[in-house]
Amino acid sequence: MAAAGIITEYNPLHMGHVHLMAEARRLLGPETGILCVMSGNYVQRGAFALADKAARAAAAVRSGADLVLELPVPWALSSAEGFAAGAVEILKATGAVTHLVFGSEGGDAASLCRCAEVLCSEGFPPRLREELKQGDSFPAARQRAVEALLSAEDAAALSRPNDTLGVEYCKALRGSGIQPVAVRRRGAGHDSETAEGGFVSASAIRRAICRGEEKTALSLMAPAMAEAYRQEQAVGRAPAALPNCERAMLARLRFLEEEDWAALDLGNEGLYRRFARFAHSAASVSELLEAVKTKRYPLARLRRMVFRAYLGLPSAPPEKPAYLRVLAANGRGTALLAGMRNTASAPVLTKPAAVRRLEPDAQSLFSLEARADRLYALACPDPAAVPDAWRTGPVIIREGAG
Repeated sequence: MAAAGIITEYNPLHMGHVHLMAEARRLLGPETGILCVMSGNYVQRGAFALADKAARAAAAVRSGADLVLELPVPWALSSAEGFAAGAVEILKATGAVTHLVFGSEGGDAASLCRCAEVLCSEGFPPRLREELKQGDSFPAARQRAVEALLSAEDAAALSRPNDTLGVEYCKALRGSGIQPVAVRRRGAGHDSETAEGGFVSASAIRRAICRGEEKTALSLMAPAMAEAYRQEQAVGRAPAALPNCERAMLARLRFLEEEDWAALDLGNEGLYRRFARFAHSAASVSELLEAVKTKRYPLARLRRMVFRAYLGLPSAPPEKPAYLRVLAANGRGTALLAGMRNTASAPVLTKPAAVRRLEPDAQSLFSLEARADRLYALACPDPAAVPDAWRTGPVIIREGAG
């Protein structure tokens, strides 16, 4: 069975996400499987996922997905480039995915591919270095460099969040045989507070929860997600929030020395010195970020460094994930899994106990994920309610089970 891939976080799942899954099936045929690669308990902007990964994955399957695989934490908490590369490697490793479908402000996959080719060209690095000398942020310098080598129209994609991620997808897909499909985004923009076309952004829903507007937030989620969130909240697993474990994070950060922060500063730009200077005295994570931030560094990059330090992640993700971990599936998803026995180039993991029979790199990655999940539990209202990764299998949604 051929499948369309979708790379996502579902933090939380809303009707715009449901629309994208429906569009994938409409464009590629009703028999196409929908295979999602989803971040686990941490998300790319540098934050805890609002609800546990199992609940979000199950809600996705109840909303149109057939199979949900986990994007391990080293890639989930990476730059847009690392996030996209890791997720695409998982899609490639299934041997079942023919297309990658993603939301896009412009809806023009060809334009995004042209940007990707320029970013991978020999002429781009020297041009980028020249633009960075002006002292602007990296995203602004990169956009100007692409504009100089391509066109202002194509380079404008790098000013739009979904299109920027789409360019990274196109970079990662080069030579894979998987075709990019850009679906024009409907509804509110990435950080918009307003509903447009019936949809709002996930960030707007999260902010509503932070303001205590739970009824409003639930009404804006996909129905299956709203129900899953209620259940997670009832047992003490939602919402996961920074204030619940801020002291634990600060304790870890105060333990680090300058060389520890240096290993996390992938740009080798001296940012680590600012973290080392202020982490020993900051009384909150927001105070630390405020002290460290400058015009040049996006806040999401700083948050990711904090979370990577908290979790003890390696300085950079490995080349590719060492296994394909199943989070949730339905009947069509289990059929996809059966086919992947013959097509997958990485072990398909459905039982944690099977990890001990895998190669050392796979065992190491799963152990890291399990440790990160234990620290995620500290961000939940009731840490004891979060199950241990070594005892947690996938959620299988039977036909007619909602």
